[in-house]
Amino acid sequence: MLTTFIRTVILYILVLVIMRMMGKREIGQLQPFELAIAIMIADLASIPMANIGIPIFSGIIPILALLMMHLIISNINLKSINMRKVICGKPTILIYRGRIDEKALKKEKFTINELQERLRGNNVFNIGDVEYAILETSGQITVIQKPDKRTTIPADFNIIPEYEGIPYDLVIDGKIMHENLKAIGKDEIWLEREVKKFKIRPEEALVVTFDGKGQIFCQAKEKNV
Repeated sequence: MLTTFIRTVILYILVLVIMRMMGKREIGQLQPFELAIAIMIADLASIPMANIGIPIFSGIIPILALLMMHLIISNINLKSINMRKVICGKPTILIYRGRIDEKALKKEKFTINELQERLRGNNVFNIGDVEYAILETSGQITVIQKPDKRTTIPADFNIIPEYEGIPYDLVIDGKIMHENLKAIGKDEIWLEREVKKFKIRPEEALVVTFDGKGQIFCQAKEKNV
């Protein structure tokens, strides 16, 4: 029992490290070769995890080999456009200038219903509002709506918004983020003074953020009754 537990922990840590090394992508954004490697890694890890009669290295070595293959293919993708097309494929235009390309749909094994479902996932509920729909190599669909159907932006009215920057987390679950404080040029004394305006101390805060306009959001932790 203990042996199985230790083997499981070792393989879990190994798979977790390898998946982190493969990059920060969602499952739906994985390229075909990345998805294949991820599935194979999970399968290889489960075999020595469940059967203690199989040496643990029988799972570790193939997993490391797959990691090496991933690194090699990723480098090829970075250096060669032609090989990138072979390995990952290329985007397919499903709707071109407002017209559905039936040949492209058949080629990609897409039905009209599936296309409509994907459009709704992009907050487009009328297929007639679409100028272009592009099926990316990751399987995601990029939608460009017709000019009169697009959401307006400040530039449409010749308005230039003020620069906002990114918000910084200063306190998370009562813990002060010292690096973020340093990034905005503040210290703990300033933080305590600002948080005191909300009638709490930093260690009593669930979250404290500071945005590019100098505004502070603060919420206290719920007190246990």
